[in-house]
Amino acid sequence: LPLHIETPRLGDQVVELHGVGHRYGDGPWLFRGVDLLLDPRERLGVVGPNGTGKTHLLAALAGTIPADHGTINFGPRTSVGMFTQVNDRPEFRGRTCMDIVRRRIYDEEQAMKALARYGLAQQSRQEHQTLSGGQKARLEILCLELEGHNVLLLDEPTDNLDIESSEALEQALDGFVGTVIAVSHDRTFLATLDRFVMITDDGEIISLPDFPLALEALQRPAEASRMRLAKPLT
Repeated sequence: LPLHIETPRLGDQVVELHGVGHRYGDGPWLFRGVDLLLDPRERLGVVGPNGTGKTHLLAALAGTIPADHGTINFGPRTSVGMFTQVNDRPEFRGRTCMDIVRRRIYDEEQAMKALARYGLAQQSRQEHQTLSGGQKARLEILCLELEGHNVLLLDEPTDNLDIESSEALEQALDGFVGTVIAVSHDRTFLATLDRFVMITDDGEIISLPDFPLALEALQRPAEASRMRLAKPLT
């Protein structure tokens, strides 16, 4: 079912980070020295052990926490939307999927096409609180797209989803015309992304230009620093 969603077109520069770092007070750095330039429609994975600040990096990009060091610059037409592990929207309670989407797409036929593209056509008359976790996740991504965001920040988007829901979410992201930055431990999902940065236990940032190298770094984190290739992040 073809459907074109009007989101702001991205220019050549989506987001650029220079020397970005974050820590609590005088404590150790969660991450430091992040230099990154993202292009339109690029898919970046952020990986690393638990507790290394991956979610904090997303929060800094979303503007919900400040970066303690460095600068984050967005392109003039960049609009950032955040998908979190807790994708609950109290304002959706008691409303059907069709009603939620119709607030953004006034034509019912087009709204149904949007729901179908995200595998939610059969749930069009179902209230939000009765949806499964996977269905809520897909509806959230759709809403972020319909709100005009052309950069999506995803924090563990496939957590608690079954295989079918995860695959539907991946297919939905394939149709998203914009940039995706995702934190994930799901290797199947990570394999759909373009390149990666790894945050190590000591806050070091490692550029990993493809999934095989990222997978090797995750399997042998102590050796990750030696896995850098000459290919830069920019």
